[in-house]
Amino acid sequence: MSATDVTVRTARERAGVPDGQPLLSVQDLKLHYPIRSGIISRQTGAVRAVDGVSFDVFPGETLGIVGESGCGKSTTGRAIIRLENPTAGAVVFGGRDLAGLNTRELRRARLDLQMVFQDPYSSLNPQKRIGDLLAEPLVAHGRASRKDARERVTEMLERVGLSAQFKGRYPHELSGGQRQRVGIARALMLDPTLLVLDEPVSALDVSIQAQVLNLLRDLQAELGLTYVFISHGLGAVRYISDRIVVMYLGKVMEVATTAELFAGPRHPYTEILLDAYPAPNPHLRATQGGRERIVVEGDVPNAAAPPSGCVFHTRCPFAQDKCRTEEPRLTTDAQTGGQGGEHAFACHFPLEVGRPASSGTPSSGPTAAGESA
Repeated sequence: MSATDVTVRTARERAGVPDGQPLLSVQDLKLHYPIRSGIISRQTGAVRAVDGVSFDVFPGETLGIVGESGCGKSTTGRAIIRLENPTAGAVVFGGRDLAGLNTRELRRARLDLQMVFQDPYSSLNPQKRIGDLLAEPLVAHGRASRKDARERVTEMLERVGLSAQFKGRYPHELSGGQRQRVGIARALMLDPTLLVLDEPVSALDVSIQAQVLNLLRDLQAELGLTYVFISHGLGAVRYISDRIVVMYLGKVMEVATTAELFAGPRHPYTEILLDAYPAPNPHLRATQGGRERIVVEGDVPNAAAPPSGCVFHTRCPFAQDKCRTEEPRLTTDAQTGGQGGEHAFACHFPLEVGRPASSGTPSSGPTAAGESA
């Protein structure tokens, strides 16, 4: 049995999820922010930050969510754990819809569902020592006495690669990488089954990013964790993710395994993301069949007034009349006669399979895990 199989089995046993069933199922999730104006603050519109997003996350896997700034990926993560209340849709975790839980029920559910934030400094209380920050979740939820919590803090610091002496320090005395390790340790204090990781390495130096990503992979294998990994850096997403969701303007454009997505993206927007990633070798493009990169023009549309039809048609070089009037639904390769089966895309005219790989595709090693600015 491979290490991946062991991780999946451990995660499934911890979560109590039957074979073939997802640990987390996001179903037609919407989060719209109202636009109000006038003296009586009447709603005149809404910003559709997340607009009908659906995907499943299975025990022991890492699902990456990628897209450019403003696509709704971080808002999706916050809606999953109810830091933001969804406008519509369901977030089913462990068989329960989190969107319908009251405050007390949600508090209990969050014991198994934690989040690591993008900025490791602003997410830590600057007035508390590291030891107190890590012990606080255990004490607040009645999971341990203060004495037992202190022992747990020491154990968790060592697990994330920090010594016990960090317990007496304040967040400002730590480096960015050390603070993010503390953030990961705090998320693990309650022994959750799923972590939502919102851009966890984007604020770190490239060398530190690789260390943190390797730490996350080791913790997943050791503890049987399941991850939702949100990032705009293709290198980090490729290195850590089993499957990837590509988002644009609050909608899902493509879902596929990491290998399938990088080998043959079907949606033009995904191909554009790959082309936009800097090539490791500037002369590499000439050796890959002479394929020209896809040129995209214009700005991302306003989420308060998204385009009709396919939301990407205003920037897509392959758009046709059907794209402007009819919204495409996620379609799998199996439905179109392909071989992928689980490779889904929302495009009326998908790219063909078997093209030379994008020269913007980063290498698969941890040194390519750096986030783009």
